[in-house]
Amino acid sequence: MKILLVEDNPLNQKIVSFYLRKEHHEVTIASSGEEAVKLFVSGEYKIILMDLMLPGMNGIETTRKIRKIEAEFPGTERSFIIALTANTLDNDREQCMQSGMDEYMAKPFEMYKLKHIIENYSF
Repeated sequence: MKILLVEDNPLNQKIVSFYLRKEHHEVTIASSGEEAVKLFVSGEYKIILMDLMLPGMNGIETTRKIRKIEAEFPGTERSFIIALTANTLDNDREQCMQSGMDEYMAKPFEMYKLKHIIENYSF
């Protein structure tokens, strides 16, 4: 499955992408929101793992931009966007869902939980 990992921390990029590749997923990494939007437009990603704290355009703004692009092109398959964040304030989950994200995971997270979410999405 094609997965876009939007994460600016190099260590997190290595850990998450290693695990996902081990599970036979094709992973592309974007280090910023702007880069994520460009990659999204050029590829068909089933799942997007979205960090919230990104340089420039943050994860919520990036998600809104991606959802807008999907809406502008009716034949586009909707990507499943999972928020990955170290922020665990009371309203963070709500903000993520309102921006168009589908799931929310607080960092650090267990890889088996991410695997479970991906397996449940892959119908």
